[in-house]
Amino acid sequence: MRVTEGGIELEVPGEQTEGVEESVFYNPRQELNRDLTIATLRAYRDREERAEYYLDAMAASGIRGARAAADEWNVTCCDVDEEAVELARENVAHNDLGEQVSVEHRNVNALMHEEVFDVIDLDPYGTPMPFADAAFANCRDLVCVTATDTAPLCGAHFNSGVRSYSAVPRNTDYHPEMGVRILLSALARSAARFDVGVTPLLTHATSHYVRTYLELEHKATAADATVDELGHIYHCEDCTYRETDPGLIADPLEACPHCGGTRILTAGPVWLGSVRDPEFVAAVRAAVPDSFGTAEKARELCETLEAELDEPTHYDQHKLCRNWGVPANAMDEFLADLRDAGYEASRAHYGGTTFKTDASVDEIREATEENLV
Repeated sequence: MRVTEGGIELEVPGEQTEGVEESVFYNPRQELNRDLTIATLRAYRDREERAEYYLDAMAASGIRGARAAADEWNVTCCDVDEEAVELARENVAHNDLGEQVSVEHRNVNALMHEEVFDVIDLDPYGTPMPFADAAFANCRDLVCVTATDTAPLCGAHFNSGVRSYSAVPRNTDYHPEMGVRILLSALARSAARFDVGVTPLLTHATSHYVRTYLELEHKATAADATVDELGHIYHCEDCTYRETDPGLIADPLEACPHCGGTRILTAGPVWLGSVRDPEFVAAVRAAVPDSFGTAEKARELCETLEAELDEPTHYDQHKLCRNWGVPANAMDEFLADLRDAGYEASRAHYGGTTFKTDASVDEIREATEENLV
């Protein structure tokens, strides 16, 4: 069937039986991901004018690479699947982008070790980690990464998460953010092996995937600074108390300092630093045109990310209120009560009722209980 996205018209395989999309080649649910990718590339080109060579490392239908080429990037699309390569070439030709795009049929790890790109985009099915080393070894400026294996990242599939990310993920109330910080930690450690430091410019957990854009600095001191952003989270399963601990060596709590419980989870190493640059996110938001299919959703996501606090975990207002046995009130009123009590508070992009604050659970309840009863 023929679809149009971002001004690009492409042929994609028709639906499989039972109406399930053949998402290996084209996944319509990833349109937000691709729209934000193009907006990010536009914002990044203003930040780094010399950046012009873009690698779409898992081309599939070629839609992401074709959209980048239409935005005047010099694009290489790569895929190991012969059928995908043929489809990508047809779509590139159909959109008259042959001069802008080279389509390669080969193992992308070999390609990344042999050629240098300004921007490398990893969007595999599942974990991106088998491709991370090669990307950081030969990318100049920006590595864009999607991880769709959210269950391992968030700790729901524990052993798989440990194997894939060389870290201990834990399934907590803030499991989407656990996935974000486990992924950033693994990518940061991969980059550091090549004396490359990373700065997350924009990161979000949406639906079934995590997406991040990492600016690179090729210096050993920058890699050291990146490693300094790693640490551990200690989480009490009884009262939801949580605490962070910088450093690669964990020093787990023996008992919860709040309730005295001993059911303490240790997660890490995780990324404890900021997951985005607010000014850059604002530039991305401004670069989203009305013509994008997910324009409104993309801008709303960016607005939330701009204002989101850097606290390493978040809370869900509805879950807290359910635990307290009280009805939830409007989020704006709830957050205003926290701010009036002297705490920082912001919405979080992980869900409509998620928020971040520097207040503890007891302090949250004390600050808001008058309007919750």
